[in-house]
Amino acid sequence: MEQTLSIIKPDAVSKDVIGKIISKFEDQGLKIVASKMIHLSTAEAQGFYAVHKERPFFGELVEFMCSGPVLVMVLEGANAISENRRIMGDTDPKKAAANTIRADYGTDIGSNAVHGSDSPDTAKTEIAFFFKREEVCSRKDRASSQI
Repeated sequence: MEQTLSIIKPDAVSKDVIGKIISKFEDQGLKIVASKMIHLSTAEAQGFYAVHKERPFFGELVEFMCSGPVLVMVLEGANAISENRRIMGDTDPKKAAANTIRADYGTDIGSNAVHGSDSPDTAKTEIAFFFKREEVCSRKDRASSQI
């Protein structure tokens, strides 16, 4: 089983589509093994997106991610990273395939409803940014507790 980080961004939270987005993940076999709703501080958003610090859109991205609450989740499943990215769709909602999260709920490249890790190394780092190890309940943890 692979794990990945997913964030439902402020634009999607404000549209009240959290449940619809979660259904898309679950309907495609991804399981939520950790989640919490938070309001990112400027320092947290800058830290999380530090990889983009030199890019021209960095300030706008940080401001957007601090504009309202977000739902951060750890998704688990077979090929979770690539599956999550497929379910999310293209970064630009106008180019995203039909019935993907970004096509259904995104507005533009900046307000595109969701974030997802792009590689195993990134997923590990991003999950650790938001969650302590004991906050993530993988499938094997749930199976052993049902004795």
